Amino acid sequence: NPSGRISPTTAAHVLAGLEGRIEAVIDGGPCAVGVESSIVGLGGAPVLLRPGGVPAEALEAALGGPLARHEAGGALTAPGQLVSHYAPGARVRLGAARAEPGEVMLGFGPVAGDLTLSAAGDLREAAANLFHHLHALDAMGAAGIAVAPIPEVGLGRAINDRLRRAAAPRQAP
Repeated sequence: NPSGRISPTTAAHVLAGLEGRIEAVIDGGPCAVGVESSIVGLGGAPVLLRPGGVPAEALEAALGGPLARHEAGGALTAPGQLVSHYAPGARVRLGAARAEPGEVMLGFGPVAGDLTLSAAGDLREAAANLFHHLHALDAMGAAGIAVAPIPEVGLGRAINDRLRRAAAPRQAP
């Protein structure tokens, strides 16, 4: 995918994002997890460089202790650490209970939307739907995408990380 844009989760997303710069894609179906991998730095004390498909709690249990967190805006040491990344063309507004005029709504749990990450509030389902739904909502051509609150636990950390980066002011090319 082009740097800074919404990550692809289907072959169609890859083809659309690379707009004729590649000849073909082998389609193995949509991504099951939806968000990219977790990245842990092990150069000293373990540090979570990018939350991802394996929740931090599971990584901490496997490593036998807490992970330090990479500071947003700090030195880039792993993919996906730009302050503005994973961004649709529309602006993104987080923690929304409803869409404002000119926005489409990305729902979660009890907050319904034009598309909903998981009506049941299931973070695994929400992670699997995140980028696919951002692509679809962006294609609707609205000026903005309002996003329902997502809990900051388990896969919710990775989802919120991607959404905060998508909502950040865009970097100049």
